[in-house]
Amino acid sequence: MSKQRMSEETARKLHSAALHLMRYVRTQDTALGVPPAQLSALSVVVFGGKKSLSDLAQAEQVRPPTMSRIVDALVRQGLVKREVDKKDRRSVVITATDKGERIMHEGRNRREKRLLELMRGLSKDEIEALDKASEILAGSLATTAH
Repeated sequence: MSKQRMSEETARKLHSAALHLMRYVRTQDTALGVPPAQLSALSVVVFGGKKSLSDLAQAEQVRPPTMSRIVDALVRQGLVKREVDKKDRRSVVITATDKGERIMHEGRNRREKRLLELMRGLSKDEIEALDKASEILAGSLATTAH
């Protein structure tokens, strides 16, 4: 089998597995009481640092007015705050509050526990293979990030 054909089949399998895996672990997010779009935006701010509204909209692949509504909801829940950018007083940045940080870390812990449950039946060799694959994917993604 050619490298191209192997790559296509592997890409198809990875795509399917990634979708199923995210659906599997995302079931834990309902316990957090925050809708998915808000959790996703909060995740960008918590794990990626403060963002302007336009940067956050771009990261989430939505239009700025949509992101503004999402941020408004997060502000009302006390999960993020809007602050004047110290470098450019005309700009506003979105930062996570302590409550927002706690919720995202709780969510991450819940999803990781769910993953551990899934991996419990795997052999040491299978776990090592997944570890290596995750490193390869993370490295590949890091080189394509803009």
